[in-house]
Amino acid sequence: QVRLVESGGGLVQLGGSLRLSCVVSGRTSSTYAMGWFRQAPGKEREFVASISRGGSSKYYIDSVAGRFTISRDNAKNTVYLQLNSLRLEDTAVYSCAADSRITSDQIERAIGHLELWGQGTLVTVSS
Repeated sequence: QVRLVESGGGLVQLGGSLRLSCVVSGRTSSTYAMGWFRQAPGKEREFVASISRGGSSKYYIDSVAGRFTISRDNAKNTVYLQLNSLRLEDTAVYSCAADSRITSDQIERAIGHLELWGQGTLVTVSS
């Protein structure tokens, strides 16, 4: 089966950076529109960013725009999320998601019925 595996999370100080990776196995990543979501302690899962199959279209939630960058390398079947200028409120489990049926602009509203999810990687921002 097709699976998504995230990595790159960890403990980082306020203002620091991390790069998260999501590897697609079982099928080429270019088949899917991809997105990143996060769930902070005590809060519901929320959309963070999405990217089109070819990487030309990207979308970010306002709270991360200018600080986070989503990208993909289809030759490596990998999608990335670069996290810069991290804030305490960025602490969350970050999960990648994929869907072969929709476009990247639809990822956010399709949160409840996306085809594939990774297991998540924890990002903890400390003061």
